[in-house]
Amino acid sequence: MKAKPKEAVQRGMFAAMLRQVRRVPRGKVATYGDIAYAAGFPGAARQVAWALHAEGNGLLPWHRIVGAGGKILLTGEHGFEQRMRLQMEGVGFLGLRVNMAAHRQSFAAKPETASAGKAAQHAGAKAIGKKSAREVTGRSRARKGK
Repeated sequence: MKAKPKEAVQRGMFAAMLRQVRRVPRGKVATYGDIAYAAGFPGAARQVAWALHAEGNGLLPWHRIVGAGGKILLTGEHGFEQRMRLQMEGVGFLGLRVNMAAHRQSFAAKPETASAGKAAQHAGAKAIGKKSAREVTGRSRARKGK
C-alpha cells in the first residue's frame, strides 16, 4: 500500500528530527526549536514533540529536549521524571529551568582546523567593532538643513 504524500513527508521530517535528538549527548540539552532547526525545519518545534511521542520506544534521549529557555514542558510525573533524569546526567537548574548557558547543545558545524576557527572569530570581532552611530544609539542623526 502506497503512503500518502503528506504521510511520507511527515515520516521523512520525523526521521530527520529524531536523528538530531540522538545527537544530544549526556549532560547537554536542546530545545524543541533547536531540534527542528537542526533537522532543516525551522519553526516546526511542535512537530518535534509529535515525533518524540510517535517514536515512543524509550530508546531516544527524550528527556534532553526542553522548551524555550530551558523550561520543562511535561507535566506531572513525566515532568518530574525528566528533571530527575537530567539531574542524574549532571545538568544544572536555575530554579525550574535548565541552565541553558552551561548545558545547551550546539548543532553548529565545527571548523575544519583550529586556525580556521580563530580566523573566523577574528573576522567576526572586526565586523562587530564597525558599528555605526545609529546601531550604537538606536536612533538616526538629524539631517542638516531641515
